[in-house]
Amino acid sequence: MELQANAQTFWENQWLKTIERSKAEQPARSEARGPCDINRWDNMAKDFAQRTSGEKASVKRDATLKQLVDKGILTPKTRVLDVGAGPGSWALPMAKLCAHVTALEPSGGMIDIMSKRIEQEKVDNISIVQKTWQETDLAEQGWKKAFDLVFASMTPGIDGPDAVMKLMAASTHYCYMSAFSGPGMNQQFAPLWEKFFDRPMPQKHTDIIYPFNLVYAMGYRPDITFSWWNKEIDWDRDHTIRHITRFFQSHMEITREAEQIIADYVETRCVDGEYVPAAPVCRGAMTWSVHEDRKTTSGGSDGI
Repeated sequence: MELQANAQTFWENQWLKTIERSKAEQPARSEARGPCDINRWDNMAKDFAQRTSGEKASVKRDATLKQLVDKGILTPKTRVLDVGAGPGSWALPMAKLCAHVTALEPSGGMIDIMSKRIEQEKVDNISIVQKTWQETDLAEQGWKKAFDLVFASMTPGIDGPDAVMKLMAASTHYCYMSAFSGPGMNQQFAPLWEKFFDRPMPQKHTDIIYPFNLVYAMGYRPDITFSWWNKEIDWDRDHTIRHITRFFQSHMEITREAEQIIADYVETRCVDGEYVPAAPVCRGAMTWSVHEDRKTTSGGSDGI
């Protein structure tokens, strides 16, 4: 029998098919990469921390946290699990608004920066756990239904249906997840990808359409918002070259010729030394209650 588009299994299968198709379309060197490509994140930790601590990023982050506070999701009693915490860009400001933050982060480079920030800001209610989300055993960690809010912002750790189910299994009340909508940042690399590999970039399997429809099909009704990053990408020429080079290092050997091709491409996208994105980037953010009494089998959104 053909699966219905509003069935949980339908969206699990759609997501898994996209993941397999994406893997099949990757260059041979990409097969060695892990789910979160830890070495790449270690190498880019400093640049990533710098660009996520800028004024525009801080304004957007403060607005999101205010929404969580206004909805009663983030309170002085809230216990938060921050999945893919990075350099602590969310963990530190959340810690000032809640009871405790457990920051899960696999990259040692990111953890070094987060630890220094915690010490500098004299924050005493953050604990750091160095693991990927995939290798995290909720029962072993004592994390089953252990957190009031499970938070996952733009993390590669949420890479399929099982990762989303685990978010919900760790939460007693709410989940927050954000991801790119559409091709995301990858579209910035598409012209170079086609030049290097003579084919279009694979479809992105972390599009928020998959977790949103999966959670919806399970009977929950996430609130979802979208924002555009057309003017929020403040990268200078050198930063952009480093960022793009690190991306392609995971897929190919970076020769001097490749370095020059990347540099020449970035030069064509810069105005007064600042990178101008080839197209605006869209981000989706969704929040939902995991309470069984908030599920529905039909009808519209119950919000949160």
